[in-house]
Amino acid sequence: MSHNEEVTAPLSDQIVRLAVALGAAEAGGPLSAEESELIERAVTSSPVPLKSEVVAAASSLRSGGDPLGAMFYDLRDAAERRGSGTVYTPDAIVRPMVEWTLAQQPARVVDAGCGSGRYTAAILKHDPHLAVVAIDLDPLATVMTRAAVAVLGAGDTTRVIQGDFTRARLPKVDGSTAFVGNPPYLRHHQIPAKTKAWAQLAAGSLGLKISGLAGLHALFFLATGLLGQKGDTGCYVTSSEWLDVNYGSIVRGLLTGPLGGEHIHILSPEVEAFEGTQTTATITTFRIGEPVAGIGFRSVSSVAEIRDLTAPPNPVAHARLVETSRWSTFVRTRTQVPADHVELGEIMRVHRGAVTGANAVWVTSDGAGLPESALRPAVTKAFELFAAGQELLDDSSLRRVIDLPTDLESAFESRELRRVKRFLTEARKLDVHKGYVARTRKAWWSVGLREPAPILATYMARRPPAFVINRVKARHINIAHGLYPRQELPEGALRALAHSLSTGVSLSQGRTYSGGLTKFEPREMERLPVPDLATLMSYAGNSPTLDD
Repeated sequence: MSHNEEVTAPLSDQIVRLAVALGAAEAGGPLSAEESELIERAVTSSPVPLKSEVVAAASSLRSGGDPLGAMFYDLRDAAERRGSGTVYTPDAIVRPMVEWTLAQQPARVVDAGCGSGRYTAAILKHDPHLAVVAIDLDPLATVMTRAAVAVLGAGDTTRVIQGDFTRARLPKVDGSTAFVGNPPYLRHHQIPAKTKAWAQLAAGSLGLKISGLAGLHALFFLATGLLGQKGDTGCYVTSSEWLDVNYGSIVRGLLTGPLGGEHIHILSPEVEAFEGTQTTATITTFRIGEPVAGIGFRSVSSVAEIRDLTAPPNPVAHARLVETSRWSTFVRTRTQVPADHVELGEIMRVHRGAVTGANAVWVTSDGAGLPESALRPAVTKAFELFAAGQELLDDSSLRRVIDLPTDLESAFESRELRRVKRFLTEARKLDVHKGYVARTRKAWWSVGLREPAPILATYMARRPPAFVINRVKARHINIAHGLYPRQELPEGALRALAHSLSTGVSLSQGRTYSGGLTKFEPREMERLPVPDLATLMSYAGNSPTLDD
């Protein structure tokens, strides 16, 4: 614009006017009605930019800059950007994501939620002839992207679409499609009801369920699952909250199912994946339609570590992924697994014991006058396992847990039933039936102990856990974990596994709390390294220890 002209046009119009000067109106395919309106208003109200400004902006775009995006950040403050889910990705993250994407040799790339076109620009700098589809709901964003497309010399192969990615339709292409981008972070209460209704139907069509609390970034994963075909790939950077929260289950279900999750790189807040924020982010790669044997997890604490998005070591097996609702535990306090070893969770499921809700009532030393069939010998104190040594051989000193079935009438003959009902009458007088745990059970009187675990383990102490072979088939309550084989293990293998755990686990592998107590949650215990199944099976039929 001329030096002697006073700038009165809104900054948004100045951005659009500069974009038009860069060639936005002629690049990326037909304009939408909203884009045309935006451009018409800007051309009418905003002065023509100086030639030097246009040259500088074009030069910045060619060198990897984002001059229009920088102006946009001046236009909308952080609160406004968060309100629309718009947080742009720094070049240090865009570059490795684009490099990974192009390494998959796609015939087409879809920039999902393109913003100012940072991913599209990076792709076109590598290959201006590659078919690219850039989609964003914000017409200002798509006009900025069109400017980048014009400057970088992309021909008719690039299309910019102003529209809702969750409703996008893609024409068939000869080859695979790669999806890349930073899906907008928009909380559920800002998502229109019609979009939520679409999400319910879309998830159902893939055999999944979605919470009404799911954010827009989760819906982008869902839309990708519908758009993608077998052989397509994807690389998205998002907030990492979906790893653990209940409403993130749709993303976890997609990655263990139709999206074919491959790698998950969890970036610490210090990396600052999103400009102006300090949040934990996640770069997720996936291969649509591919069976998921496991997903690799990696913790990233610096920008330098992001450069390589190839496979992290020791992928977490599919079975563990689908049974675990908090995926961040797969990187927290993770231990490097040596050669010829695997994580315990590959071989055993770890389950904490049942919560009785009232140990003073449900745990007894004298039997409480109940039938023997209602009394289960059980480990109810951690010291019982520490005292047992390598094997629990005698249950005579163990207390009994009263474990009644839900259907009392069919489980006991009349005399036994009268004894049970007398006991329950006394328990009611103590308001046991009003406790939270009792109220959430099928029947308030039925504790529901798990079947005996072949190996029992302590999980909170000021010393490493005890791992004890459960010879007497004792039950356990929530002071211990039970280790259950994923497949039947012979005697020698079971002994070798227990020995390896007893001698190889240190306090540093758990979480230490104030006061020096160290705790191993079930999923954390499943990450402990143990000899692989082939090594353990070599001990089948005999009982040596691993250092024999």
